[in-house]
Amino acid sequence: MQVDVQQIKDRVAEKADLLDRLKSEMRKTIVGQESMLSRLMTGLLTSGHVLLEGVPGLAKTTAIKSLAESLHTSFQRIQFTPDLLPADLIGTMIYQPATGTFTTRKGPLFANFVLADEINRAPSKVQSALLEAMQERQVTIGDETYPLEGLFLVMATQNPIEQEGTYPLPEAQVDRFMLKIKIDYPKPEEERKVLDMALDDTNRPIQPVLSPDDVFGMQEVVKLIYVDDQLKDYILSLVQATRDPAAFDMHDLAPLIDYGGSPRATIYLGIGARAVAFLNGRGYVTPQDVKDVAYDVLRHRIILTYEAEAEQITPEDVIGTILSKVPVP
Repeated sequence: MQVDVQQIKDRVAEKADLLDRLKSEMRKTIVGQESMLSRLMTGLLTSGHVLLEGVPGLAKTTAIKSLAESLHTSFQRIQFTPDLLPADLIGTMIYQPATGTFTTRKGPLFANFVLADEINRAPSKVQSALLEAMQERQVTIGDETYPLEGLFLVMATQNPIEQEGTYPLPEAQVDRFMLKIKIDYPKPEEERKVLDMALDDTNRPIQPVLSPDDVFGMQEVVKLIYVDDQLKDYILSLVQATRDPAAFDMHDLAPLIDYGGSPRATIYLGIGARAVAFLNGRGYVTPQDVKDVAYDVLRHRIILTYEAEAEQITPEDVIGTILSKVPVP
């Protein structure tokens, strides 16, 4: 099948102004953190759910709110707490004494953007209530199943250092997040700008600049971006190496990995690389696009052994080794 890469590039260029407007609006409140902004855009362009992890005060919640407020969409923030119930997310059936019937009250999941703040502070039964919504984009209340909005994204935050009163996310739910983004401290010059903005009270309110149709239009162009067969094989090799590193002459990694990436990792590496190519204004995917998104796609899908944890080896260490050893096309 003939693919006109130049035509795809032209389509990407047509959407560049939309991205610029969105980024410009978000930078009213977000200073620096380019990697985080890029990955939030990746999630938006691919309808992929995003999990942000970082210590308090790194603008995780602010970034997600800024993205939601920059669009003409509905937004719901849910503060996850130990006493939260599944009905607080999906809704419930309410009995009407006057008619003797039940009516449905829909929960906050029926929004375009859902911010699950400190998601690991709620018990597993609440977290599991998100599974159907995140994967099938529908919610079941009583005997009825209700489809969610066409534009539906769950963006969650969690704090990695304060573990008292937290609950580990079920693996099935973690796997439904396309990206797990680790947020680090800002650079000194960026933090100085944050300080100046706080002292001068120069924060400007964010205005919605794009519609859902604009987002859908960008998503359709992302789906057109060309991925060569050699790159598809490269993506497969990266994920296979997380499951059987010995097959790729990485015998030292075999005792360190308990479980490797799921098929979702393969899918998300492909569509994530397409989004990175779109953000870079190209109509085709390069190996570097795959590498750029690999850490965020794989870090929460690689389960390490006790031996690895004892040696203080992280998933990032494993991913870095795999990226350096798997041949690049």
